[in-house]
Amino acid sequence: MSDRDVSGYHVSIIMHNIGFAETGNRMEDIFDVGARLRQLRQEKQLSQRELAKRAGVTNSTISLIELNNVSPSVSSLKKILDALPVSISAFFAGDEPNHPSPFYRAAELTEIGDGHLSWRLVAARRPDRRMSVLHERYPPGADTGEEMLEHDGEEGGVIIAGEIEITVNGETGLLGPGDAYYFDSRLPHRFRNLGDQECVIVSANTPPTFSDGGEQLHH
Repeated sequence: MSDRDVSGYHVSIIMHNIGFAETGNRMEDIFDVGARLRQLRQEKQLSQRELAKRAGVTNSTISLIELNNVSPSVSSLKKILDALPVSISAFFAGDEPNHPSPFYRAAELTEIGDGHLSWRLVAARRPDRRMSVLHERYPPGADTGEEMLEHDGEEGGVIIAGEIEITVNGETGLLGPGDAYYFDSRLPHRFRNLGDQECVIVSANTPPTFSDGGEQLHH
């Protein structure tokens, strides 16, 4: 969709609404979040204290993430990355290929979720990418958080399986397989799976404000 937490993440169910979780499914089980954050911080020649100040978080938060003692939600991680600034896709993907292919196998999609909520980004390393296409999976209970998401651009998607509750600017709809959504991402929005089955969505947003940086989130 566009700027949610995936986090991941996101982020216990979106690692608890853009908070931090000490146990459970963690992004670092898939990707060494702590080492990557430390690398980027040091490349920017920032102390943990300075990065924390820029991101509006505590010093201990940066330290705990770099030690992989807590797993940040995608929204929490993005807040920190925006302070560098580094995009979510750049954080997870690595170097861009010189000649990107127009085709991407399932194994080549970049996971930017946390192992619980899955957001798999298409063409994460493609130079000058102007949109984000995501294959999203929301397990039962997944929620992008009580804090509504807002960011520049537009987003839309089609529900492939399961059901998802979407709230946009105070209007709520429950969507099932074949249903779709499209809205101005600047409007406050939230995604929740209230059912007992996984929800699968294929979504797109442009510009790619969630995965490619900026101050706002994807759903």
